[in-house]
Amino acid sequence: MLDKFQELINSEQPVLIDFFATWCGPCHAMAPVLEQVKESVGDTARVVKIDVDKFGEIAQQYQISSVPTFMIFKKGQTLWRHSGTAPASELVRLLQQANA
Repeated sequence: MLDKFQELINSEQPVLIDFFATWCGPCHAMAPVLEQVKESVGDTARVVKIDVDKFGEIAQQYQISSVPTFMIFKKGQTLWRHSGTAPASELVRLLQQANA
């Protein structure tokens, strides 16, 4: 899975990763927000959810200590990181900025 993750974040287009857990209330609250973000950015960026309990190796590598944690990657570089909830408008703006 780590190889696929590396392939994903090395993409030419920005990728928003949502590190979440099924038991996390704020993570559930972010689900409809992320759907909004997906609709807004369309094919210009990807939005991917990573369950930290299923993919602990990835969570450990990126030092995810709280959920939700969001990271935006492009060409393998971390462009942005945030722990806690975030408004759709901010996430969309950041992804559009990453595409500029």
